[in-house]
Amino acid sequence: MLKIGILVSGGGSNLQAVLDAIDNGFIKNAEISLVISSNHHAFALERAKSHGIDAVVLAKKDFESEAKREEQLLKLLRQYDIGLVALCGSLMVLSEQFIQKFERPIINVHPALLPNFGGKGFYGLRVHEAVIASKSPVTGATVHYVEGGIDTGKIILQKQVEVRLDDTPEILQRRVMEEAEWKILPEVISMFAEGRL
Repeated sequence: MLKIGILVSGGGSNLQAVLDAIDNGFIKNAEISLVISSNHHAFALERAKSHGIDAVVLAKKDFESEAKREEQLLKLLRQYDIGLVALCGSLMVLSEQFIQKFERPIINVHPALLPNFGGKGFYGLRVHEAVIASKSPVTGATVHYVEGGIDTGKIILQKQVEVRLDDTPEILQRRVMEEAEWKILPEVISMFAEGRL
């Protein structure tokens, strides 16, 4: 059984997509064992609680340094024997040292077709604002390995989504979640759980 750790910062809609995929049997031989939030007020914590999943908050302000916070994160992941970490809207940027020490796969779901609209400052609605401003006819989502840079790791899976003329960033964000993020994140986790990655 693959034990998954999910890192979150906000609402946790991607967490919910994974929970639903486990509940309906799309993801087999895996469970979410731990949810870690960088925000005390993240709704994702409620989602974890309602599923009986242990949830912990590691907020930046509660630690004297980022190194101390990563130390605590590593300790928790080892304690729960986590085999795969998924960043689901997490604003924690993991250091290269942390990634090397953890030695297990870490993946991230990004709301654009990387390498476009990725890197420092591209998160949340900012991504969709930039896509609309660029007049690109398509956007989408990417699941990639986390390898020390911001949105720079090897791409595992991408899915395209149409950009419409009347889209607002909020409408586009919703479509990218529904048509891409919530599809490819469970797909990649299923691939890990079945030994296909």
